[in-house]
Amino acid sequence: MDYSLIGKIQKAKEYAEDPTRVTFNSFTLEFQGDNSTYTISLGPDGWHSSDNGFQKYGISPHIMAMERMFGPMLKREPLPYAPGQNVVSDVEKAKKYAAEPHRVRFLSFNARFRGDHNEYTINYDNGVWQCDNPYFLNHGVCSHTMAMERLLRGMVKPNIPASMPVPAVD
Repeated sequence: MDYSLIGKIQKAKEYAEDPTRVTFNSFTLEFQGDNSTYTISLGPDGWHSSDNGFQKYGISPHIMAMERMFGPMLKREPLPYAPGQNVVSDVEKAKKYAAEPHRVRFLSFNARFRGDHNEYTINYDNGVWQCDNPYFLNHGVCSHTMAMERLLRGMVKPNIPASMPVPAVD
């Protein structure tokens, strides 16, 4: 048994309690709205969304929900409300959506993760995890990726390296 993994699991629990350690550089996700599924992305040039509200106003309740859910990890100011936007309705929807993380499925992301001693880059692409942490490079998992899994529980596919035994299901 790899006893160092026990320490990594404990560290991941601690890290996940502090989402300010994470900075999303970019991500693409699917968001299940009340009427349709939308693709939302965040990159160096800002937000993009496939929904009509964003196309018209440059903001939508789906993005507003992402700002609520991931605010400490975005390290950017929320988008301003737009002239003509139905602000009351959109704020109510955003609040509802932010309380329903099952609506979100990450397709990919690139993030910086500040550990206790160093900062690492984590990439996720359709269920494939990568991290430049030396422990990850040797074991296929680390406290940083485990913390991200906890922070994004249900929104990402779990990282189960081939070297890790899969628990039996009764």
